[in-house]
This record gives sequence, C-alpha cells and structure tokens, in this order.
Amino acid sequence: MHDTSTGSTAKPSRRSVLAAGAGITAALTVGTDAVADEAFGPARLRALIARMTLEEKVGQLFVSRVHGHSATAPDQADIDANVRDFGVGTAAEVIAKYRLGGVIYFVWAHNTRDPRQIADLSNGLQRASLGLPRGLPLLISTDQEHGIVCRIGSPATLFPGAMAIGAGGSRTDARALGRIAGRELRAMGVRQDYSPVADVNVNPANPVIGVRSFGADPAAVSRLAAAEVAGYQHSGVAATAKHFPGHGDTEVDSHYGFPTITHTREQWEALDAPPFRAAIEAGIDSIMTAHILVPALDDSGDPATLSRPILTGILREQLGYDGVVVTDALDMAGVRQKYGDDRVPVLALKAGVDQLLNPPRLDVAWNAVLKAVQDGELTEERLDESILRVLRLKARLGLLTEPYVSPSGVGRAVGTEAHLASADRIAERTTTLLVNEGGLLPLSPGSHGRVLVLGADPASPSGTTGPPTGVLAAALSELGFRATALSTGTAPSAAVIDSAVAAAAEADAVVVGTYNVTATSTQKTLVERLLATGRPVVAVAVRNPYDVARLPGVRAYLATYSWTDVELRAAARVIAGAVAPRGTLPVPVQRADDPTRVLYPIGHGLTY
Repeated sequence: MHDTSTGSTAKPSRRSVLAAGAGITAALTVGTDAVADEAFGPARLRALIARMTLEEKVGQLFVSRVHGHSATAPDQADIDANVRDFGVGTAAEVIAKYRLGGVIYFVWAHNTRDPRQIADLSNGLQRASLGLPRGLPLLISTDQEHGIVCRIGSPATLFPGAMAIGAGGSRTDARALGRIAGRELRAMGVRQDYSPVADVNVNPANPVIGVRSFGADPAAVSRLAAAEVAGYQHSGVAATAKHFPGHGDTEVDSHYGFPTITHTREQWEALDAPPFRAAIEAGIDSIMTAHILVPALDDSGDPATLSRPILTGILREQLGYDGVVVTDALDMAGVRQKYGDDRVPVLALKAGVDQLLNPPRLDVAWNAVLKAVQDGELTEERLDESILRVLRLKARLGLLTEPYVSPSGVGRAVGTEAHLASADRIAERTTTLLVNEGGLLPLSPGSHGRVLVLGADPASPSGTTGPPTGVLAAALSELGFRATALSTGTAPSAAVIDSAVAAAAEADAVVVGTYNVTATSTQKTLVERLLATGRPVVAVAVRNPYDVARLPGVRAYLATYSWTDVELRAAARVIAGAVAPRGTLPVPVQRADDPTRVLYPIGHGLTY
C-alpha cells in the first residue's frame, strides 16, 4: 500500500477514488467525474450498509487514535505504541483490523507535525481504508477549539479561544473563525472538528471548561456558537457542539472524576439548553456527549453519555436532533467509574450514540459491541441507524467522492497571510481592559521605554511559539519599547521574587502575566512586591479573568483569556496604544472577599 508521506502526492480523480472502494462502486454507476455526493441519497447509503459484514458495521461506529505521522511508515516508537494498543504496527493496519469509521488526531500520538505532513497522513489513512474490500472513506477529526485547546499548531492559523470571542461579542468574527479554521482543517484532510464548546460557564471554579466557553450568558453563548457552527460548515467541515447536556457548572474535571450537575430541569432549560438548541437550529452536523451526572434529567446514576433519557428522550425526541451523536473520549474517568470498558460502548449505543470515540482498549470495546449484537442485546438494525447517520454526514462533507486532499491546497489555505491577519484583527477586538486607574495605559515608548515583562509562563497550549513572557516582550519591542522577558512561573519562589523585584528597579514599567491566581498563590506576593517598588505595573490575566479580584492594588489590568501568541500580541498592541481595547467581560467577576457580590459584571470593559 502506497502512503503519500513517502512518495507521490498526486491527487486521484473522483473516478479512481470511487474505484478504490468496492462497496461504493457497487452502490452506484459511475458515469463522469462530475458524480457528486448528492447522488448518495438514503436508498444508496442503505445499499452500502446492506453490503457490510457485521464486523464492518461495528468498526464503522468507532473513531480511534492511531500513533504516528504516517499511515504506513511511522517511527519505531509509534510502531511500538500501535503494537501495544492495537496489536499491529501501523495506522493502516489498525484501520484494516477494525474497519474503523473514523480517526482522531492528537499531538501526543505524533499525528500533527506540520500541515503538509497532516495532509499526507490523511491521504494515507484514506487510501488504507478505501483499499479494503467494500472500503469506505474515514471521517478524520480533531479537537481544534482554538485558544487553550488545539491539536494543530503554527504555521496553521490560530485564533483566540471561545471566551475571548465572547469578550469580542461579534457573530461576524465567530463565523469568520469557523470559516477560516474550517478551510484550513479541510485542506489537511480533517473533516470533523470537535468545536465549538456550547457549555455555559457559570462556575468560576470550573477546572475543565472555563475559558473554553464563550461565557456565562446563555443568549450570548447561543449566538456565538451558532455563528461558529455556520462558519465551519460553510467550509465543508462538520462542527461539533459539546458537551451535551452542558458541562458549564462543575468543579470536577470529567477527565479525572465524575461530575454532578445539580441544576433543576428549569435551570437546565434556561442555562444549559439554549446553545444546543441554537446549534441544532443552525444545522449542526454533530453533537458530543458529556460524561456528567445530571439527576434532574436522569436519576439513574448513569453519565449522560450512557443515558437514553438524555440522548434519545431529550436530544433526539424533544430537541428534534437527528444528526450524529459522538461520545466524549471513552478513556476519560467520568464514563468509566460505574461500568467496565466492555459495557460502556454497548450502553452508549443503547442510549442513542452514533460514534464511539477513542476507547482505552479498542479490542475490548469493539468485541463487546460485536458480542452484544450476536447475543441479541443490540440489533443490527440499531447499528444500521447510526451507520446511516455517519454515512449521511460523510456524503454531505463530500467524502464519498473526494476523500483525498491536494498537497498544493495546503499551501494555498493553511496559515496564509490573509488568515493570520484576520486572526490578529479578531484578537484585537477581544482584549479586555478591566482596570486603568489614573489613565496608566496606554504606555508610551517615550515615557516608559524600558519595560520588564515577567510572570507566569505556562507551556504553550496550541503549538504557538511561546513562552508568554517572550511573546509579549517581542511584541512590545516591535512597537518601540526596549522590552526584556523574565519568566517567574506560576508559583514563584522567594528567591525568584527577589530577583524579579531587583530587575524591576531597572525598568520604567513592568508588565506581569498572571495565571489562575488563588488566595495562597505566590503570584500575589510577586505582584504586591512589584507594586511596592513604585514602578508602574500592568497586569495581564493570561487565562481566567477572575485573577483581577485577587490583586486589587493593580492600577492597570488586562484580560486576554489565553496565553496563545495571537492573544498576547493583541494585548501588547493595546498596552502600547496601537489599538484601543474593545473587549467586554463575557462572565462576571466576583469579589475575592465575598463571592456573593459581583466586582465586575458581564459587559464591563474600559477603553481609551
């Protein structure tokens, strides 16, 4: 089998694509290259399903990770990982063994080195699947939310995250994000994006959603989520609203525990449901489930992913959704605490799920579904329902006639100057000025030429260059300042703080990045010591905007909602006055000494 990562990347014709899959060619008569996916109506899709073996049907329901940058020639470490996880050495062999319906890309699985390689990997995976008897194209997916969750980094275009978009408040910008990001994903062969997050983040302590949400106002989240959906799907990429029925009010991360949402049914209808309703009205292609317990919706003790009352009763029947339902990753703790890994996929299908995402042991999950059909717990007709939805989506995305991508298309679409400029302009409209006592901002190179940039330097979340202090210092230098960077970390020691204070004495102004400041954080000590020097101190909350409540002495405070390059460069332009701050808070900030009182309400934001 020929993998495009090791040889020719010529794009096959539609006729040759169709000829590669015996199941497809059996279902329709190929006439000319003008055959379009609209030809695949329900009858023809059902004809494809009727030709599948039971094992092929089971495989079509699974979306799995695979290890390596190439479908057929991965590095030895990835061969070893594939053997460990799947019993075979290459991604192509995994697809052949399990007849997968989809593959999900991860950085840690070494799938996403660079855009050209990703496109080659996508083509190699498609060729592996289409080369099988009755072969069908794969639905290749990833988590490209932007902001703090991205799997494909620079040189692809990276946009501000959801809460930053919430601060900008522009449906036009949200749609542009989806349209541009979707075009780039499609060029790399990724046709399903697990974005946008439709959760309404009403809990400041939420450890897993937070700035991944557009905000705390259900109406605003609904508008922006629907706009982003429209953008992605206009570009031929399936958007995915997540995490149904709503993960915005929890203090437990479902990757590591089993969260309970205590909203009443009335609260759920008012707070959590609106963005999902809006996404459905916008024609959302897929919806992802949450591994959360919502007793008001289902008091059985089952997570929503395994809940028929939630997925079939509410999502399908009450909300009228008939698109693809995909689980959140099945290797997460939230779905594995009550049932074993052999029961989870079966129960998910019985609940109404269509795609089973990344089970920890594919062999266990795959064989469990096969056995459930053989034993009569699941019917083949039930599998056929989900396979029809998946094939319908593949047809709508054009995969049944155009599964391959062109190498030249990567250069034309990914990380272009126009796309990068759009991301910069959108970011400028999201930066939020929370405090500006005495008009400290903007700073001028004439009066504050020497700037010390210090603070937290969390690892780059999305393949950007980082570190945050370095990005800010470089951006300020380009704007005429003499800026130097000093990383002090998220928990600076006394010695680090002393060093920072000494360095501040040589500066005309200090810019300090804060990251999730708590009551006991030594970041507070650092900022308080810097303030005591008498030097002008500008603080930038590089993740949660709630930091401002912990540092009341700071005279100028900005919120960027993420520490990705595009947001930090925009913050630098705001600090320098090259652009005016335009963002407003999409969440309320409570007082640190009395969380029942609001310090800054939704909509707060200063300008100059």
